[in-house]
Amino acid sequence: MELAMMRQWVALRIAGCAKTVRRATRTQRCGVAWSPQFVRSRGAAVSAGVLAACVICGPSQPTGAQPAQPHSQPAPTVPAADDAAACEQARRLTARAAQYLLSAQEKDAGWVSETGPGVSALVLKALVQEPTVGPRHPAVRRGVDFVLKFQREDGGVYAAEGLLKNYESSVVLSLLAVLRDPAYEPQVRALQKFLTDHQWDEGEGKSRDDPWYGGAGYGRGKRPDLSNTQMMLEALRDSGLPKDDPVYQKALVFIQRCQMLGETNDQPFAKGSTQGGFIYSPAGGGESKAETVDVEGRTELRCYGSMTYAGFKSMLYAGLTPDDPRVRAALDWIRRHWTLQYNPNMPEQRSREGLFYYYHVFARALDAFGQATIEDHAGRVHAWRRELVEELARRQQPDGRWVNDADRWQEGLPALTTAYAMLALQAACPPPR
Repeated sequence: MELAMMRQWVALRIAGCAKTVRRATRTQRCGVAWSPQFVRSRGAAVSAGVLAACVICGPSQPTGAQPAQPHSQPAPTVPAADDAAACEQARRLTARAAQYLLSAQEKDAGWVSETGPGVSALVLKALVQEPTVGPRHPAVRRGVDFVLKFQREDGGVYAAEGLLKNYESSVVLSLLAVLRDPAYEPQVRALQKFLTDHQWDEGEGKSRDDPWYGGAGYGRGKRPDLSNTQMMLEALRDSGLPKDDPVYQKALVFIQRCQMLGETNDQPFAKGSTQGGFIYSPAGGGESKAETVDVEGRTELRCYGSMTYAGFKSMLYAGLTPDDPRVRAALDWIRRHWTLQYNPNMPEQRSREGLFYYYHVFARALDAFGQATIEDHAGRVHAWRRELVEELARRQQPDGRWVNDADRWQEGLPALTTAYAMLALQAACPPPR
């Protein structure tokens, strides 16, 4: 952007934000505590003088690592006017993808049904939210019936082996939430109870000083990880679990221990770390799927994109505000590692592993954050919706599918990667309801 255009843009932004601040019911100077009306009406970043965004200048006093108090989450942000063209393109991409998924439905009405209900639930959620398909489409109705065949007496919905209880039950709960059908209310409540009961806490003999506390794993007895925990929280939030439910604050204890931030993470592996991003799990002395990295002569677990956006999103879901030092540190990592071409900060030879999972958590996280743009450490302003749409448009195949040739974590399955891509686009550009 040329200097004159930039100055004009900044002047307009300052004027608009100043007017909004005068209407706000509660503000601070640095570490802005904007009113909910301000958050909903101003998705873009504010960056000038005393109107500087709280994520840039932070609070005047560090808030420490105290548990957050539950508070109302802002409504999903509406894409800014300059994102309108990108969202029109997103709708064309998802319409083509939906036709591919409908053609790929198997005889038993599932997708990759031999793996259980998980992939099918993700596909169905994407189709339910797709305006050209919707919840009443015969393929969707048959697919939901297929998924619910996996319902168990304990309230969960998972394959007979029970190896992916939390993962499968979480994605099924998110599916039922978007159906908005009162007929499924009993299953929704049963799944909420199943997931909260399987969170590692006092009921499993874990106290707050245990690295497992507050997390969720693939099933009972399985060590917890951030991927399963973020999916559990997303499903509970999607399905309307009250924000003051203890599950959120318990999860925050675990999530904080996944962040490489020695200031607030009490685990030995994070001592002295200032990375700010997230790893896979604090269990067993810490685990990162991105291995390790040398930081000023010290070997640390390496943070990477998919888990950092998962942790960032989960902290917001658990009630942390943008001026919290944990959120600011995560955002700072995001600003330093901005890219949609690969899963950020993974080892170079593995940088495309988990790429479509990354797109999904990227979109959900930034939608929850509520800003239309992110400024990276080089000072470049990124309209994240537009950039995501452009990247996924470039990667979509002629028949509408997406697939990752770096086939890890099942991303060689086009049904799964196509569902992830559709869900990412729908999070960025919510379809009309």
